[in-house]
Amino acid sequence: MALPRPPPNDHGRRDCDSKKKRKEAEIYQALNSEPIDVAALRRMAISEGGLLMDEIRCKVWPKLLNVNTEDLPPPPGKELREDNKDYQQVLLDVRRSLRRFPPGMPDEQREGLQEELIDSILQVLQRNPQLHYYQGYHDIVVTFLLVVGERLATVLVEKLSTHHLRDFMDPTMDNTKHILNYLMPIIDQVNPELHDFMQRAEVGTIFALSWLITWFGHVLSDFRHVVRLYDFFLACHPLMPIYFAAVIVLYRAEEVLACECDMASVHHLLSQIPQDLPYETLISRAGDLFVQFPPSELAREAAQQQAERTAASTFKDFELASAQQRPDTVLRQRFRERLRAEERAKALLTTKPRTNRFVKLAVMGLTVALGAAALAVVKSALEWAPKFELQIFP
Repeated sequence: MALPRPPPNDHGRRDCDSKKKRKEAEIYQALNSEPIDVAALRRMAISEGGLLMDEIRCKVWPKLLNVNTEDLPPPPGKELREDNKDYQQVLLDVRRSLRRFPPGMPDEQREGLQEELIDSILQVLQRNPQLHYYQGYHDIVVTFLLVVGERLATVLVEKLSTHHLRDFMDPTMDNTKHILNYLMPIIDQVNPELHDFMQRAEVGTIFALSWLITWFGHVLSDFRHVVRLYDFFLACHPLMPIYFAAVIVLYRAEEVLACECDMASVHHLLSQIPQDLPYETLISRAGDLFVQFPPSELAREAAQQQAERTAASTFKDFELASAQQRPDTVLRQRFRERLRAEERAKALLTTKPRTNRFVKLAVMGLTVALGAAALAVVKSALEWAPKFELQIFP
């Protein structure tokens, strides 16, 4: 007697569950290693599915930002809101943030979280007077609040604000505009026709501003997609959100080219971001583009004039400090990958093995512009191949 056939999707579901379990085991193995394998955690955050669940994000996000979870600040007192120059604006923005909370959440619970959101933002600003609040900042903070809770969210966002988000928190928008200037050169590398069409339409890059400064938290309605992108961005270079923005535009190339070639039409189309994007495909593509066209190659086209002031230029020092691992291992791994890349040349540009790309992308996230302070630390790693010293740093 023949056994009953499983439902059509049963095998696929079992395979998916099996992959998730294997990945979860690999994440916990990296967390429990001594020292913690931050490079592996970055690869897990970048690769398909990201960090899988909020329980894991609570453990991994602090490691990606080099935050000590044993030393959290005490709850704030009432004096935090007194005579705070940003309080009224923060209050207005938080009151308008209803859509950022899960649908169906009881009003009392949501209102409590909104109060915590205000306090988290004000604590970061109070402790870092050099930072300037901007509208959209609360969209990032609320994501951390919903995933890890108020106290941990505050310290994670503080670290993020003094590194990845620092350029958005300057007194002026000069550095933010500069980061937006990377968008068109990326598009030009991949689709010159689309680039030229957008240039003729004089659409500019303002349509992507809210994407960039909120890490897409303001424009995506599904929280699962938001936290998946945060996994990716936290594991990568500070400019990765602009690469992801470019990938969205490239994905919609046919729509753009089919509309009227004028600023109003193109801006309206691009500012309405679709909610059914193939996120894993776009994340993979953004990683590919970052590897193929790193910021250092696009800097001239982006008219970089104040590189030393941007978070992108100091990311290497921050990442070296946050990577709790032996730099020799990372650099040797990267060197081997470069040799393989040279041997396969053009073939790798079009068909990179996924695992190698994730390794390289994670490594580039760790070492993508190592500053002078890091050179002494990695010098011993270069003794085995000194002639490649300059090639290691793109």
